[in-house]
Order: sequence, then C-alpha cells, then structure tokens
Amino acid sequence: MRIFLAGGSGVIGRPLIRQLKQAGHEVVATTRTPKKAEQLSLLGATPVVLDALDGDAVETAVREAAPEAIIHQLTALPQTYQPTKPAFYETTNRLRTETTHHLLAAGRQVGARRFVFQSICFLYKLRGPTVLDETAPVSDDAPEPFGGAVRHALEGERLAQATPDVEGVVLRYGQLYGPGTYYSHDGDFGRRARRRMLPIVGAGTGVSSFLHVEDAASAAVAALTRGSGVYNVADDEPAAASDWIPVFCDSVGAPSPWHAPTFLAKLVAGSMVVANLVHGRGASSAKAKAELGWSPAKPTWRTGFYEMTAGTSGSPAAR
Repeated sequence: MRIFLAGGSGVIGRPLIRQLKQAGHEVVATTRTPKKAEQLSLLGATPVVLDALDGDAVETAVREAAPEAIIHQLTALPQTYQPTKPAFYETTNRLRTETTHHLLAAGRQVGARRFVFQSICFLYKLRGPTVLDETAPVSDDAPEPFGGAVRHALEGERLAQATPDVEGVVLRYGQLYGPGTYYSHDGDFGRRARRRMLPIVGAGTGVSSFLHVEDAASAAVAALTRGSGVYNVADDEPAAASDWIPVFCDSVGAPSPWHAPTFLAKLVAGSMVVANLVHGRGASSAKAKAELGWSPAKPTWRTGFYEMTAGTSGSPAAR
C-alpha cells in the first residue's frame, strides 16, 4: 500500500516508517527540515519537506504522493513539559484541526480510502471506574489550556470520521515513553526525576496508562487494514502514580521520589496536573485488541521503563 505519513520525523514517525517498510508498504513521509529528510531517506521513506501548517503545501504534497492511506502523527509539543501555558498546546492544536482538514481534503481528491489519526486517551472525565473504555465521557469542560487541547483533539477525531469516502480510524494513545519522549532518560521527566522534581502527590492514587512508541507505531500499522472508529491504545497495566513514579525514577537513575501535599503541588504545577496525579483514570485497550488485532510488544511500563534506559549513562543497567 502507498502511505502518506504526516509527521515522519517524530518520536512515533521514525519507528513507524521502519515498521511500514517491514510490512511491505511504500512510504512518503513529511518533515520540517532538510536535515531530517536525510534521516527519513535512510529509513526507506520518500521525504517531503514542508510546513504542516501551510495548507496549500500539505494539499500539494498529498496530491503528488497519491496515497491509498494517510497516517496523521503530527504534534509540536515543546521539549519542556509546561501544560499550564497556553503556548504549550497551540501549534499541536492547529495540527490536529487545520492540518487534518487539509490532509483529508487532498486525500479524498486522490482517492485515499483510509485515514489514521493520532489522539490521546487521557481526555476522559476524571470520574467513574479507574480504567475507562471508549464510551466514557470526555473532559469537554476541562480548565484551560487543557480544555482547548481536548476540544481540538475531538474536532480532529470528528473530521477523521466524518469525511465522505474515507474510513477514519482514531488512535487514542496513552502516555508515550521511549526515545525522544518526556518519559525517557534525557526527556523532561527524566531530568526532573533526577532533580527530585517528580514527587508523589497526595496518596498518589491517580491512574495513568502508558505506551511505548514502538507499540504506538504498530497500532497505526494495524489500523491501516482493520477497524473503524475510536480506539484506546495503551499497555496492559494502568498504574497509580504511587506505583509508576518510583519505578520510573529508578529506571532513569534518579533518587526515590518524595511525597508532596496536594496544596503545595497545585501551587507549583497547577490544578489540572495535580488532578491527574490524584484522580486520573487509565484506559482499556480491549477494543483495539479485539478489532485491530493489536497487542503491545511491551505490555507493561514496569519492565518497559528499564528496557528503554538500558545502557544509558546513569541508568541502573549502565552502572
């Protein structure tokens, strides 16, 4: 199959190109810089250098590629995790709405029949069971700027599923870890952990679902030929903060985390971050397993964190 991959040089895009090529697909992949275009060529993709917020450039690239399917993996999150700042989500919000519109418009013109869209599984309301499926209500009333990020993700999901003649598949990914992510040895959370800036807040009862970037990529490959609609995509062990934070700290060579009272954490990190650490919900991937035939190669962060940092300077495996 001929694939147009928007976001080929991102943390998911690179392993995704490799997996697509291994599956026998032909890949045209976008990037913003000529330097990264060389990397995409080495991975076996045909690179296209463009500004993904330039609608004319996006539509021209799709028409020239004439793909049978489009995979949207574009984000533009800063290297420093600052979700209380409006600018943190600003570009990614536009990529999930404006760029999605242009990709779909051009894809429909050239007869693309499949559209795979990257979304997030931590957009659900913080209520109900500790592990939620795709039918759970979403946080349409979340405080800004996270509320805006949720609305843009949902609008992108709507576009992906509402375009005539195009079958849309939405992948709501868990918290990504692996090379280039916040949850890596050199990522922002790894650095914070080593500076003792990743505490357990309150009782640490908030639940998160994690996903290695390789498994995020394999879900996108599976979605090219199976399923329709919305799917949570996460590993098999949703985890309370009191469980995963100590393991993550140890895996990146950081000291044991301290415990922070909720009121103090709110002053430093903001109410939304604290709400997730105290009241967060995990995500069930049962539907993705049943309908996409997908399962994670790294079923738990508990070993995945250590595998991610094996051999990294300062990690337990490298000592």
